[in-house]
Amino acid sequence: MLATALDHDLFGKHVDLLADMYRLRRNVFKDRLDWSVAVSGDMEVDLFDALNPTYLLVLTQDGAVVGSVRLLPTVGPTMLADTFPLLLGDRPMPRHEKILESSRFCVDTKRAPQLADNGINRATIMLFAAMIESLRMKNADSIVTVTDVRMERILRRAGWPLERLGSPHRIGQTMALAGYLHASETALQALYQAAGLVGPALVPVTSVRTAA
Repeated sequence: MLATALDHDLFGKHVDLLADMYRLRRNVFKDRLDWSVAVSGDMEVDLFDALNPTYLLVLTQDGAVVGSVRLLPTVGPTMLADTFPLLLGDRPMPRHEKILESSRFCVDTKRAPQLADNGINRATIMLFAAMIESLRMKNADSIVTVTDVRMERILRRAGWPLERLGSPHRIGQTMALAGYLHASETALQALYQAAGLVGPALVPVTSVRTAA
Protein backbone atom coordinates (compact mmCIF):
# COMPACT_ATOMS: atom_id res chain seq x y z
CA MET A 1 0.00 0.00 0.00
CA LEU A 2 0.96 3.61 -0.62
CA ALA A 3 -0.35 6.91 0.73
CA THR A 4 -0.64 10.20 -1.12
CA ALA A 5 -2.08 13.70 -0.75
CA LEU A 6 -4.47 15.10 -3.32
CA ASP A 7 -4.79 18.90 -3.23
CA HIS A 8 -7.60 20.71 -5.02
CA ASP A 9 -5.35 21.89 -7.85
CA LEU A 10 -4.83 18.23 -8.81
CA PHE A 11 -8.49 17.16 -8.75
CA GLY A 12 -8.97 17.56 -12.49
CA LYS A 13 -6.04 15.27 -13.24
CA HIS A 14 -7.16 12.53 -10.86
CA VAL A 15 -10.93 12.28 -11.24
CA ASP A 16 -10.62 8.50 -11.04
CA LEU A 17 -9.11 8.68 -7.55
CA LEU A 18 -11.79 11.14 -6.39
CA ALA A 19 -14.58 8.92 -7.70
CA ASP A 20 -13.06 5.85 -6.03
CA MET A 21 -12.78 7.77 -2.75
CA TYR A 22 -16.40 8.96 -2.89
CA ARG A 23 -17.51 5.36 -3.55
CA LEU A 24 -15.50 4.19 -0.55
CA ARG A 25 -17.17 6.83 1.61
CA ARG A 26 -20.62 5.72 0.46
CA ASN A 27 -19.77 2.08 1.26
CA VAL A 28 -18.52 2.99 4.74
CA PHE A 29 -20.75 5.82 5.94
CA LYS A 30 -24.06 4.97 4.25
CA ASP A 31 -24.04 1.24 3.57
CA ARG A 32 -22.05 -0.03 6.56
CA LEU A 33 -22.60 2.58 9.29
CA ASP A 34 -26.02 3.80 8.07
CA TRP A 35 -25.20 7.43 8.81
CA SER A 36 -27.55 10.18 7.64
CA VAL A 37 -25.37 11.35 4.75
CA ALA A 38 -26.16 12.65 1.28
CA VAL A 39 -25.46 10.20 -1.53
CA SER A 40 -25.44 10.60 -5.28
CA GLY A 41 -25.61 7.27 -7.03
CA ASP A 42 -22.82 5.11 -5.63
CA MET A 43 -20.94 8.09 -4.11
CA GLU A 44 -21.09 10.07 -0.86
CA VAL A 45 -20.36 13.78 -1.34
CA ASP A 46 -21.21 16.71 0.94
CA LEU A 47 -20.95 20.49 0.86
CA PHE A 48 -17.52 20.47 2.51
CA ASP A 49 -16.12 18.69 -0.55
CA ALA A 50 -16.79 21.92 -2.47
CA LEU A 51 -14.39 23.92 -0.25
CA ASN A 52 -11.14 22.82 -1.91
CA PRO A 53 -10.01 20.34 0.75
CA THR A 54 -6.92 18.17 0.74
CA TYR A 55 -7.60 14.44 0.63
CA LEU A 56 -5.17 11.93 2.04
CA LEU A 57 -5.55 8.57 0.34
CA VAL A 58 -4.24 5.06 0.91
CA LEU A 59 -4.13 2.96 -2.22
CA THR A 60 -3.41 -0.64 -3.05
CA GLN A 61 -0.66 -1.48 -5.51
CA ASP A 62 -3.26 -1.69 -8.29
CA GLY A 63 -4.48 1.83 -7.52
CA ALA A 64 -7.69 1.16 -5.57
CA VAL A 65 -8.52 3.64 -2.80
CA VAL A 66 -8.87 1.71 0.47
CA GLY A 67 -8.54 4.60 2.93
CA SER A 68 -9.12 8.34 3.00
CA VAL A 69 -9.47 11.40 5.19
CA ARG A 70 -10.37 15.02 4.35
CA LEU A 71 -8.45 18.05 5.64
CA LEU A 72 -9.81 21.61 5.70
CA PRO A 73 -8.55 24.86 7.24
CA THR A 74 -10.44 25.91 10.36
CA VAL A 75 -10.56 29.59 9.32
CA GLY A 76 -13.53 28.77 7.06
CA PRO A 77 -16.62 26.56 7.35
CA THR A 78 -16.00 23.33 9.27
CA MET A 79 -17.99 20.23 10.06
CA LEU A 80 -17.45 20.68 13.81
CA ALA A 81 -18.71 24.28 13.87
CA ASP A 82 -21.51 23.96 11.32
CA THR A 83 -22.75 20.38 11.80
CA PHE A 84 -21.71 19.21 15.27
CA PRO A 85 -21.42 22.34 17.48
CA LEU A 86 -22.98 20.32 20.33
CA LEU A 87 -19.64 18.55 20.72
CA LEU A 88 -17.87 21.81 21.57
CA GLY A 89 -19.73 22.17 24.86
CA ASP A 90 -19.10 25.69 26.11
CA ARG A 91 -15.87 26.10 24.16
CA PRO A 92 -15.53 28.21 20.99
CA MET A 93 -14.71 26.59 17.69
CA PRO A 94 -10.92 26.44 17.20
CA ARG A 95 -10.16 28.77 14.31
CA HIS A 96 -6.52 29.36 13.44
CA GLU A 97 -4.28 29.01 10.42
CA LYS A 98 -2.18 26.55 12.43
CA ILE A 99 -5.17 24.24 13.04
CA LEU A 100 -6.74 21.98 10.40
CA GLU A 101 -9.96 19.99 10.60
CA SER A 102 -10.08 16.33 9.59
CA SER A 103 -13.29 14.57 8.64
CA ARG A 104 -14.64 11.58 6.72
CA PHE A 105 -11.85 9.27 7.97
CA CYS A 106 -12.55 5.79 6.60
CA VAL A 107 -10.79 2.54 5.72
CA ASP A 108 -12.05 -0.48 3.78
CA THR A 109 -10.80 -3.20 6.13
CA LYS A 110 -12.09 -5.94 3.82
CA ARG A 111 -9.94 -4.81 0.90
CA ALA A 112 -7.07 -3.78 3.19
CA PRO A 113 -7.10 -6.35 6.04
CA GLN A 114 -3.37 -6.26 6.86
CA LEU A 115 -2.54 -5.43 10.48
CA ALA A 116 0.36 -3.28 11.64
CA ASP A 117 2.80 -4.48 14.29
CA ASN A 118 0.63 -2.92 17.02
CA GLY A 119 -2.43 -4.94 15.95
CA ILE A 120 -4.24 -1.99 14.34
CA ASN A 121 -5.21 -2.01 10.68
CA ARG A 122 -2.13 -0.98 8.68
CA ALA A 123 -4.04 1.35 6.32
CA THR A 124 -5.40 3.15 9.39
CA ILE A 125 -1.87 3.59 10.76
CA MET A 126 -0.65 4.89 7.39
CA LEU A 127 -3.44 7.49 7.36
CA PHE A 128 -2.51 8.59 10.89
CA ALA A 129 1.12 9.04 9.80
CA ALA A 130 0.03 10.91 6.66
CA MET A 131 -2.03 13.29 8.80
CA ILE A 132 0.98 14.21 10.94
CA GLU A 133 3.14 14.64 7.85
CA SER A 134 0.46 16.90 6.34
CA LEU A 135 0.57 19.13 9.41
CA ARG A 136 4.27 19.68 8.73
CA MET A 137 3.75 20.35 5.03
CA LYS A 138 0.98 22.87 5.73
CA ASN A 139 2.92 24.56 8.56
CA ALA A 140 0.21 23.63 11.05
CA ASP A 141 0.41 22.36 14.62
CA SER A 142 -2.83 20.50 15.28
CA ILE A 143 -5.88 18.83 13.81
CA VAL A 144 -9.34 19.18 15.31
CA THR A 145 -11.75 16.39 14.52
CA VAL A 146 -15.09 14.78 15.26
CA THR A 147 -14.73 11.07 15.97
CA ASP A 148 -16.19 8.38 18.21
CA VAL A 149 -15.07 6.68 21.40
CA ARG A 150 -13.95 3.58 19.48
CA MET A 151 -11.56 5.60 17.32
CA GLU A 152 -10.39 7.46 20.43
CA ARG A 153 -9.26 4.10 21.84
CA ILE A 154 -7.52 3.19 18.57
CA LEU A 155 -5.66 6.50 18.55
CA ARG A 156 -4.52 5.91 22.12
CA ARG A 157 -3.28 2.42 21.25
CA ALA A 158 -1.44 3.83 18.25
CA GLY A 159 0.44 6.31 20.45
CA TRP A 160 -1.33 9.42 19.09
CA PRO A 161 -3.89 10.24 21.79
CA LEU A 162 -6.82 12.58 21.27
CA GLU A 163 -7.13 15.63 23.52
CA ARG A 164 -10.86 15.94 24.18
CA LEU A 165 -12.65 19.23 23.64
CA GLY A 166 -15.75 18.12 25.51
CA SER A 167 -17.75 15.14 26.70
CA PRO A 168 -19.06 12.49 24.27
CA HIS A 169 -22.66 12.78 23.04
CA ARG A 170 -24.80 10.20 21.34
CA ILE A 171 -25.48 11.15 17.73
CA GLY A 172 -27.60 8.49 16.07
CA GLN A 173 -25.98 5.19 16.96
CA THR A 174 -22.57 6.75 17.64
CA MET A 175 -21.00 8.07 20.83
CA ALA A 176 -19.31 11.05 19.21
CA LEU A 177 -16.79 13.52 20.56
CA ALA A 178 -14.49 16.28 19.35
CA GLY A 179 -10.82 16.74 20.10
CA TYR A 180 -7.35 17.77 19.06
CA LEU A 181 -4.64 15.65 17.48
CA HIS A 182 -1.30 17.41 17.82
CA ALA A 183 1.80 17.16 15.67
CA SER A 184 4.16 14.78 17.45
CA GLU A 185 7.50 13.41 16.30
CA THR A 186 7.27 10.68 18.93
CA ALA A 187 3.87 9.58 17.65
CA LEU A 188 5.03 9.74 14.03
CA GLN A 189 8.03 7.50 14.68
CA ALA A 190 5.82 5.00 16.52
CA LEU A 191 3.44 4.95 13.54
CA TYR A 192 6.30 4.42 11.11
CA GLN A 193 7.56 1.50 13.16
CA ALA A 194 4.13 -0.09 13.46
CA ALA A 195 3.47 0.22 9.71
CA GLY A 196 6.94 -1.01 8.76
CA LEU A 197 7.84 2.27 7.06
CA VAL A 198 11.43 3.42 6.78
CA GLY A 199 10.52 6.89 5.54
CA PRO A 200 7.55 9.18 5.00
CA ALA A 201 4.13 7.64 4.47
CA LEU A 202 3.19 10.17 1.79
CA VAL A 203 4.52 9.92 -1.74
CA PRO A 204 3.67 12.19 -4.70
CA VAL A 205 0.46 11.23 -6.46
CA THR A 206 2.39 10.83 -9.73
CA SER A 207 4.54 8.17 -8.07
CA VAL A 208 1.46 6.39 -6.78
CA ARG A 209 -0.07 6.17 -10.22
CA THR A 210 3.21 4.95 -11.70
CA ALA A 211 3.53 2.29 -9.04
CA ALA A 212 -0.09 1.26 -9.45
